[in-house]
This record gives sequence, structure tokens and C-alpha cells, in this order.
Amino acid sequence: MTATTRAWHLKSRPQGMPTSDNFELKDLPLDDLQDGWVRVENKWLSVDPYMRGRMNDVKSYVPPFQVGAPLEGGAVGKVVESRSPDFKDGDTVFHMLGWREGAAAPAAAFNKLPAIGVGDEQWLGNLGLTGGTAYFGLLRVAEAKAGDVVFVSAAAGAVGSAVVQIAKAKGMTVIGSAGGADKCEFVRSLGADQVVDYKAGSIVKGLAQAAPDGIDVYFDNVGGEHLDAAFAAARQNARFAICGMIDAYNAAEPQSFRYIMRIISARIAVKGFIYTDFIRDFPAFHQEMGGWIASGAVKSRETVRDGLEATPDAFLDLFRGGNTGKMLVKL
Repeated sequence: MTATTRAWHLKSRPQGMPTSDNFELKDLPLDDLQDGWVRVENKWLSVDPYMRGRMNDVKSYVPPFQVGAPLEGGAVGKVVESRSPDFKDGDTVFHMLGWREGAAAPAAAFNKLPAIGVGDEQWLGNLGLTGGTAYFGLLRVAEAKAGDVVFVSAAAGAVGSAVVQIAKAKGMTVIGSAGGADKCEFVRSLGADQVVDYKAGSIVKGLAQAAPDGIDVYFDNVGGEHLDAAFAAARQNARFAICGMIDAYNAAEPQSFRYIMRIISARIAVKGFIYTDFIRDFPAFHQEMGGWIASGAVKSRETVRDGLEATPDAFLDLFRGGNTGKMLVKL
């Protein structure tokens, strides 16, 4: 009998905000283990906003998910069977065959994780895509440095909370945005110097009050009014690192910006990026981030949903404000 695993499939392409009807949990046959292959049992799954873009049938930096096919995403698991000399039973691995209970694939699909005394979930958070996006976006793309005034949107989220802490560790002044009193207090607890509650009023006015002398760096996770507010508050030669624009992921209408012309007058540099642009620099990132985690300079908070069945709702909660810090599914 062919072995199977349970996996979430894309049932239909969302129009606007996805719903549970766009997903279907079905059995997925597991390929027989061949020479050089590994079988893994997943322990932690990551859901991330970028996955929404892959649900559209459009050209992007990663191929779209196919209707009727299993979804994919970051996962950490344990090797339960190996026919590769590079892995043994019990090894902890990171891979991109998430949204499912287990996976079997060539060894090249898996990365063995070192035992450095951190929880396995950290490799999906501050030591993984989340922390790496924050680290490279802030320090390489925006070229942020000590003394800069940094504005971070979605500062209570997974990437934003990491940006706040990295910026403080590097000697910057940090202004974060978050929605609601609880999330604003969380951002303050991370060390942010000022917090703008975007649910309490105009972001443009809130940022102007928090940064009366302007900002040098904007780390964008949201787009929309947050990005416009950053245009309005930018100092001369400000640098913007654009990684998210989550406000536009489910929008039917294009965004418009009242203050975008300030790109010219303030000589603002705006650059988009993705985490994998910096693959060659991952070892340096792991070393520095690992040191910050060990010293307590960078902490993490996770919002954890239990069980494979919870995966779609965990993903949808990213767009409903249902997470503080990194959203994870624990199997």
C-alpha cells in the first residue's frame, strides 16, 4: 500500500480576502524512498503573508500555487527514515514542504539544522525567513546605521518585531506602528522609542507627532497609508526597504499616495527585496542573530495554533490582525 500524508491543497483561487472554502485537506501519496532520499515528520509549520501572492495565477518571484495541488511553506521536522549519507534518523531539518504532516523527497530538499540551544521554532522565526528578512532589509537594503531614526510598520508582527529589536541593538531610534493598545504595549516592550497606534487615528498625523524631525529609514511591511506617511515624514536622502505591502494583497483597487512626489524633493531611495537575495550572507546572519538571541537582545513571541487542521485559519489570521509576533502551527 502506498504511504500517504495529510496535506492542505488549494481548492480554488481567492478573489480578494481568502476564505476557508479556498482550501481542502486531503491525503497526499508519499513517493517511495529512493537512494539519496529522506522522509521527514513535520513538527512546526510557518504561514506567511507572501503565500497570498502565490495563490494568484500571476508571474512573480516564486511560481504560483496550482489549483488542486498541495500548498507549500516553511517547515521544521525530524528525519524518520533516511537513505542519504547526509542525514540520520532524528536529525532536525528545515524545508519548504509545509502545510502537511510529512514529506519524502531528495536530500537536497532538506537543510540540517545545527544544535545551538534554541527551540526548533526559532528556525521559522528569528533565525529563519522572518529574522533574515528583518536583518537584511534593515541593514543591507536600507543601509540603516547607528543614530538613524527608523519607522517600522506592523511592528508587532513577525518581521516588524525583529526589525525593532535589531535596530535598537544597532543604536537606532525606533518608531513602530501597531493596531490597538495591547500590540502597542508589546512594541514598547521590545524597546521602541515611540509607537503609533494606527487604529486610533491618522497614521500621517501620528507619525508626524512621533517623529517631528522626520525619519531616515522606513521598513515597509504594509504599504498603503503607512507608506504614504513615511513619504511625508522622510528626511533628505531617506532609505525605504519594501518587503511587505500586506494592505494590497487582498485589495481590489490600486493604492494611491498623496505624498509620493517627495521621492524627488527629498531624494528618497525606495528598494524592494526578498530574503533569498542574500543567500550567500546567511552564515553571517545566523552568527549575529544567534548571538543576539543568546544574549536576550532579540526576543521572540509566537502565536501558535495547534494541529494541521488549524493551518488555513492561522494563515487567514495574518490578514485579520490575529497574531502578535510570528504565526506558527504546531503539529
